[in-house]
Amino acid sequence: MSDMINEYLDRLEKALSGADPATMRDARGDAEEHLRSALDAASLESPGIPEDETLRGIIDDYGTPEEVADAYRRIEKFSTPVLAGRKANGKKSAAARFFGVLVDPRAYAALFYMLFSLVTGIIYFTWAVTGLSLSAGLAVLIIGIPFFGLFLLSVQGLMLVEGRIIEALSGIRMPRRSVAARKGLGIWEKFVSIMKDKRTWTSILYMVMQLIFGIMHFTVTVTLLAFSLSLILRPLLEYRFDLPIMHLGHATYWTPGWFMPFMVVLGVLLLVVSMHAARGMTRLHGRWAKFMLVR
Repeated sequence: MSDMINEYLDRLEKALSGADPATMRDARGDAEEHLRSALDAASLESPGIPEDETLRGIIDDYGTPEEVADAYRRIEKFSTPVLAGRKANGKKSAAARFFGVLVDPRAYAALFYMLFSLVTGIIYFTWAVTGLSLSAGLAVLIIGIPFFGLFLLSVQGLMLVEGRIIEALSGIRMPRRSVAARKGLGIWEKFVSIMKDKRTWTSILYMVMQLIFGIMHFTVTVTLLAFSLSLILRPLLEYRFDLPIMHLGHATYWTPGWFMPFMVVLGVLLLVVSMHAARGMTRLHGRWAKFMLVR
């Protein structure tokens, strides 16, 4: 890659210092792809013009790194994730903040992600383990390296999809485009570039560990929801379906009538706490995903 393009991208990252890492990655990828494509097109049209002179004209049209950085900062203000947290216009009481989760779309999106993460965890774990195993088994054959390269490309694609899911359901800003492939490199050079990128290996580690997190998220969510709903529906379960609260040996225990309202209230409180927990765990998982897939 031209030293001028490298210098431009470094200046762009410096100008975006303090911005979201996902924004920086998208801005760098967009700029790199544009400069490369424009340079290749200009070289074909005017092969006699020096590369540095051609790039200066392209950069003048595209904008300086500082101008591009300012444009991305302005765009980010109007393109934040739909479910990203926003500051309230006024102060709310503690009770309003506590029970407000029941009408918060982010909480229901978080609940869905907590349940859905088991599915993605199984898919990612199976794909990663199968891909690594087959790559190791085929390493002695001529198709081993091409197969491993395709597997690494598939990892990049899957993690781009995972990032979009996380951004949609948690509000955590994630990259919105894949890493631009370097033009002018041979197949082997591209393969080595992917191998040297630490995000390739952290992505594979993320895919493997997603099964652990998926099981944990699913188990905690289902347990809390089931227990809270069983308390809320306790009057219906006992008075309509004759289901006792507990069987212990040959003894059967029922909820005293005077305590039944407290059971319902306790169930509602536990449900609210469960939704807060789901929203918090989803946000934490989103930050973990950004650390592994972006930084």
